[in-house]
Amino acid sequence: MLARLFALLSALLFLPLAAQTAIPDTPAGTPSDIYRSVVRIESAVQVPDYATPWNSGRYGGGIGTGFLVGKNRFLTNAHVVSNSRRLLITIHGSPVKYPAKVEFIAHDCDLALLSVEDFTDFENFPVFEIDGVPELESQVRVIGYPIGGERLSVTRGVVSRIDFSAYSHSRADQHLIIQIDAAINPGNSGGPVVQNGKVVGVAFQGLREADNTGYIIPTPVVRRFLKDIEDGSYDHYVDLAVSTFPLYNDAMRRALQLPRNGVGVLVTNVIPHGSCDGILKPGDILFSIDGNAIDSAGQILIDGAKVDLNEIVERKFAGDKVLLRYLSEGTWHDQDVELKTLPQNRMYAIQYEKKPRYIVYAGLVFQPLDTNLFATKSFSDINVRRLYQDYLPKGIFTEREDIVVLTRIESDPINSQMTGFTGLAVDTINGVKVTNLKQANQLLNAETPPEFHVIELFGGSRPLIIPTGKVAEANERIQRIYAIDHLSNLED
Repeated sequence: MLARLFALLSALLFLPLAAQTAIPDTPAGTPSDIYRSVVRIESAVQVPDYATPWNSGRYGGGIGTGFLVGKNRFLTNAHVVSNSRRLLITIHGSPVKYPAKVEFIAHDCDLALLSVEDFTDFENFPVFEIDGVPELESQVRVIGYPIGGERLSVTRGVVSRIDFSAYSHSRADQHLIIQIDAAINPGNSGGPVVQNGKVVGVAFQGLREADNTGYIIPTPVVRRFLKDIEDGSYDHYVDLAVSTFPLYNDAMRRALQLPRNGVGVLVTNVIPHGSCDGILKPGDILFSIDGNAIDSAGQILIDGAKVDLNEIVERKFAGDKVLLRYLSEGTWHDQDVELKTLPQNRMYAIQYEKKPRYIVYAGLVFQPLDTNLFATKSFSDINVRRLYQDYLPKGIFTEREDIVVLTRIESDPINSQMTGFTGLAVDTINGVKVTNLKQANQLLNAETPPEFHVIELFGGSRPLIIPTGKVAEANERIQRIYAIDHLSNLED
């Protein structure tokens, strides 16, 4: 018995080289060398330091996957190459590393397109074809370079859910998503998910709370990204810019004089300057979008599956129109709405490839509030939290482009007795409302400054008083002691 077991192990351990390198389960209709077109991506990154924004930040690296979708066009995830300083691509079975660069990146849908400096060695490689959305319970294969090895890996999974859900890379965006019962591990990100030899998605995130659960970016999102960049730039998603509330409750439907037919959602908020501003208003009932009935959960039926009503908007671009049917104060309306982007929404998204903006003045460090800063500082002040939460839905951005916050104080005689004011937002400087960081810098560095700068903070027990005549000497001293090369950075 032992002799037979030893013989079996020997046969497994000493397979011929060709058998060791062969990749099983080649997708139907695809030549085996298609796997050459799945590349390993090595990324050296530099992550900005929002705690001490004048510092260069920390360095790190990671591994991801990409695949060929056109001549010198490698598709991958945005999070694989975000904040990258150097990118190297490796072909399966080859030791050669090819320098690469990011051509386009879309953090809101976690996709990026790369190119290599010299495409010569890839000229005859097969190109992946992008197909449609896989059906529930159908089987797919995930190809990539998961953590734990440098060789290509192929795993199988079954499509278990098609949903409209959060994309973790930006923390602020939701799109169509497909769940499969195969783990998506670090390194798999950006790899093709194939069915019948064609790409039906891009692997991009897993679920820590469950085993063998992964998520892929479906082809409608991929196709939209590739179409968006056809003009040479990425223009981001458009937004309907409204909030809705489901109408399940029978009592609520009776109060709104609606039949119990499971159709319609309540409009609860309309973002100022958004696509629907001046058209919809809180209290309206939205019934259909582009002729698709909206059920009381806010879903519509597309391609045989129920998805969030925003999926209609997801597939459109700036300047496109969408037809809304809604009930307002007892009157029916059919209205074309021209869609546009909502850049102010980026307040709630993690930012990449950007240097932190800041001002250091008399040891006081001012920074504009965003999710990067919020995640770093964990602000507890109720006013800062309110300004952050209401920035978009209540239109605070129309009055204040930036919410400027006093984030830290580098100790110096000029700012003694001010340490208890960190973490508060700036309201005014010398009686002038602060609307953005550049304006704050101009007020603090005016050509003819007042004798004292008076800085009022939201929730502050008293104003901060800075003697202007002592600032130049203090700034020089603070720069030297705290090794601050530049006292400000006003650009991303």
